[in-house]
Amino acid sequence: MESKTSTYLRARFREYYLTASMDAPPGMEAREWGFIFYDTPGMRRHRSFRSRKELVDYIRSTVPAHVYHSAAYYLKPDAPTMKEKIWKGADLIFDLDADHLAEYRGSGIRDFREMLERVKGETMKLLEFLLSDFGFDERMISVAFSGGRGYHIHVRDKSVLKLRSDARREIVDYLTGRGLDPERFIHKIGVDGDAGVERARSLRGPASDAPGWGGRINKAIESMVMHLRELDDEEALRLLKNVKGIGKQKARLFLSQIREENAIKSIRAGNLDFFKHASGIWNLIIPYIMEETVRALGGETDEPVTADVHRLIRFPESLHGGTGLRVTSLSINSLHAFDPLKDAVVFGDDPVHVEIIRPTTLELMGERFDLLEGKTELPEYAAVFLLARGFAEVG
Repeated sequence: MESKTSTYLRARFREYYLTASMDAPPGMEAREWGFIFYDTPGMRRHRSFRSRKELVDYIRSTVPAHVYHSAAYYLKPDAPTMKEKIWKGADLIFDLDADHLAEYRGSGIRDFREMLERVKGETMKLLEFLLSDFGFDERMISVAFSGGRGYHIHVRDKSVLKLRSDARREIVDYLTGRGLDPERFIHKIGVDGDAGVERARSLRGPASDAPGWGGRINKAIESMVMHLRELDDEEALRLLKNVKGIGKQKARLFLSQIREENAIKSIRAGNLDFFKHASGIWNLIIPYIMEETVRALGGETDEPVTADVHRLIRFPESLHGGTGLRVTSLSINSLHAFDPLKDAVVFGDDPVHVEIIRPTTLELMGERFDLLEGKTELPEYAAVFLLARGFAEVG
């Protein structure tokens, strides 16, 4: 038997679904669909629909709390086992969630806005990798606010359709900077000179216009050098000595050379051999810079989601049963201005009587609610959110 809270939420969800547009994803008839309901444990899956109308009619008649579809395409999407479904390919998907960020694991709704802004930043960072490093056409990428604590990215390019799990993990490794080898980015090359090519060797790193991680590392080297040049000697030496293996003598030598007039120009060209004894010092500094660069610029995503070629993911324009917020489709250009705590809210402000069972602070639709245990009256959009999150019950 449903609780009063579940009955109320189902009624509000039904009201939304009666008018929601709910555009179907490409190839919807080849996808598996799954549903979670307020009154039934577990997921009802292995469903398929031949048309958008059939899907929408099902959602409107059953009013699920959560709606999912597979990233994969199958010959028989409604078959009861994966083997019987016959896999034909899958979109490349990325799940960016606050739970993947160490500082927000287990945090409540007090930090919701800050949390979502941080995840949006990670989403935009990952999109830059997909567009610039992988060269995907922007038209082949779609973004969606998950309705919860993050964002989903779908890549529907033909080049990724048949990729198996291992290949998808390699993509995640690249995006996150996992396993980057400093020797790929700093090396010696033979140069012509009086000593002959074999004996005269020059130290090289990536140039500023190098693609991918190389260009990012070059900019990080330049940024570090520019920062050191702006500091006084004492502070710059202290910073350099933080790099493992660099003592006071090496730090002084490095500092004196990077302050030369042509140092920045040389770095931008990928020439790291502009002062004596460069190799030994750069071999210590580059791994340090790479570690900091990966930490700052590497993407954050849930590897198991991307690697799972049978994964179900939330259906855009459905409602998230744990928040009442809409899973919202976005263009890459609209992502920056998107405010999930306003733009994903679909319910009105009619007053609703609820009982707060867990004290909390909530911000929605530009309003802040500081709530203590006990009965209170809230606008519908705030009531739905707190009821769905388990912070309140119908009064």
